[in-house]
Amino acid sequence: MKSILELYARLIAAKAGDIDAISVRPDKPFQWASGTHNPIYNDNRLHLWHPINRRLIACAMAEYMQANGIAPKFIAGTSTAGISPGTTLADMMNLPFVYVRDKPKDHGMRNQIEGIPAESDLGGMVGVVYEDLISTGGSSAKTVQAVRNANGKVNHCLCIFSYDLPAALKMFSGEITYDSKDPTQPKLDPSCRIGAMLTYPQLIEFNKDQFTPEQLKALAEWREDQANWGDKQGFPSVKK
Repeated sequence: MKSILELYARLIAAKAGDIDAISVRPDKPFQWASGTHNPIYNDNRLHLWHPINRRLIACAMAEYMQANGIAPKFIAGTSTAGISPGTTLADMMNLPFVYVRDKPKDHGMRNQIEGIPAESDLGGMVGVVYEDLISTGGSSAKTVQAVRNANGKVNHCLCIFSYDLPAALKMFSGEITYDSKDPTQPKLDPSCRIGAMLTYPQLIEFNKDQFTPEQLKALAEWREDQANWGDKQGFPSVKK
């Protein structure tokens, strides 16, 4: 019997596919901002247009937290993609909401955490970070650290979709630094758990009948070596 969380994952995958929020093209990969070519592209902002999708994702998040004994006192959305869906979840759960800039403002009160006064902090409250997508993991892990720096206790980062890449999992487990450009930088301590409503392996499993065995092999290889997959498949990276 399928669990309620798997049913939510299947529904989110179906809804995302219906509106092209997730597209998988192993033979005609997408160029990401990094310049690498990848067989998948995700744009969760497309869910914003659809009230049913917004509610579905919020309900999945709430169910995930209940199933895992997570009882946050606030929701912290990433800027900018986590703001709208994070607010929807916070409203549904009647919780305070803040959002986190990638760095403090360079003017005014110089806030990084928006929603509380600049001279205050989160008072040791337990919260969760809300991210729309976790890909390579660095920006999401930095957001967790920013909330911790503001005296918030965060051990869970919830997201709509995760590519489930090994590097991101290592960042959140505290095995490697969340700053890929400088391996001497700090690591998450304590570790932080990723709570994805839908993962790349699940997505491929749900849709495996749409792909040939060769395509499934290529899709599996991408997750194990995302940075070099395009080059190996004949789609060279574009230098930035």
